[in-house]
Amino acid sequence: MTTPSALAAVPGKRPRGILTTTCAVLLAVVLARPGWIPAAPGHLGSLTDTMLPWTALALPPLLAAALLRRSRTALTAVALPLALWPAAFGGTLTDKSAPGGDLTVVSHNVNQDNPDPQDTARRLLAAHADILALEELSPETAPAYERALAPAYRHHFRQGTVGVWSVYPLRDAHSLPIMPWSRALRATAETPHGPLTVYVAHLPSVRVHPTAGFTTAARDEALRRLTTHIRAEDAPRSLLMGDLNGSADDRALRPLTSRLASAQETAGAGFGFTWPSGFPVVRIDQILVGGVRATSAWTLPATRSDHLPVAATITF
Repeated sequence: MTTPSALAAVPGKRPRGILTTTCAVLLAVVLARPGWIPAAPGHLGSLTDTMLPWTALALPPLLAAALLRRSRTALTAVALPLALWPAAFGGTLTDKSAPGGDLTVVSHNVNQDNPDPQDTARRLLAAHADILALEELSPETAPAYERALAPAYRHHFRQGTVGVWSVYPLRDAHSLPIMPWSRALRATAETPHGPLTVYVAHLPSVRVHPTAGFTTAARDEALRRLTTHIRAEDAPRSLLMGDLNGSADDRALRPLTSRLASAQETAGAGFGFTWPSGFPVVRIDQILVGGVRATSAWTLPATRSDHLPVAATITF
């Protein structure tokens, strides 16, 4: 009778678990060196950066396949991504928040087709933010937010589809020309702890297209212009809030993330996914800080938008 081990040694027989081994090794390489994935074609690098946390879903099937094939080689190969994934994302899952903070900030893409802006405004008011940024306002919904938020916020500035509400006075507020229409602004909030330059932005959407790949050209161009404005001003204390249509791990956002720190990554717990609100798979709504420090970061309960609101406390 021919034993399984003998079969493995028969010339012409493929070693057991070779497909599992290959997949495990490739996954380990992606986890260890995601920068090796080329940006082109189709902005594949940005897509890989964005979806990298979800590679965890591949680990149980790979381990099960290696066990079923009873292949030591496959098991050894699967051990690589099993060790690399916690090394890459284990710190993200821990709670990095700290008590205290000088003020609370909230940002929310409210969805231009929001059927109940008054209810969304009430839910946002419950966060008691000192500075609130809203994106994807429309001519039809913006007046409803302005009326609902006016009692809590004496100061606000809206331009196009973005707006900022503040309990502190705002000065030097104006639109930032990052696109043909107004989707970014800046203002200086005169807080009791000193001036804070606030940027609010909504970058163009990205799509995954069967032939064009991860379409990011419009987003990346608006991002370049936004980064130019922020670098030119070089404010000592700055806060960028908005829907950036990209995760903080996306290499395309490095011109910003190399200058400003992600509140979620430095002071949050978990990935803080925000979109889509029903089952979030990626964090594209960001709070980035420079010259100040985030002490905690979290997502707020769902509103009638397709995005979850994001919040953070910051200290001077």
